[in-house]
Amino acid sequence: MIKPKARSYPYIFKRNLPHIQAEGKTYFITFSTFERWMLPESIRALVLNHCLSEHQKKYRLHAAVIMPDHVHLLLSPFCDPEGSSYTLSEILGGIKGASAHSVNKALQRKGKVWQAESFDHILRSDESLRDKGEYLCNNPGRKKLVPVSDHYPWLWKEWK
Repeated sequence: MIKPKARSYPYIFKRNLPHIQAEGKTYFITFSTFERWMLPESIRALVLNHCLSEHQKKYRLHAAVIMPDHVHLLLSPFCDPEGSSYTLSEILGGIKGASAHSVNKALQRKGKVWQAESFDHILRSDESLRDKGEYLCNNPGRKKLVPVSDHYPWLWKEWK
């Protein structure tokens, strides 16, 4: 068996937007539905479950919000068995691929669910994980989807 080459950091890959990954960092990530398609309410819990599926395996999920046409995640990647951090491409590919399959199956449809590109931001040392998490979790209230963001059913956070 050929051992894969270890990743060097910062790990950089580029699609339309540059993506920089550094070992041991936390990321604020946003990805949108294809052509800003609105996810039916009946499907949002399914998407949230996919975001949680690799929590404590490939990453520590600090917070997640499934909005009508996009997803916000706050997560810290773990290391794989070879000691390299899982890449955001690996993590998001898993979430987006599996959830797209499940969404299409549940809705008996075919086609793209997610835009290929995502936005990610490394939390700087002076940014508080909790403050960024609260900002992310308050999104449903700011968008007036619910009177109080904590009542939004497609929100998950590791703190109370």
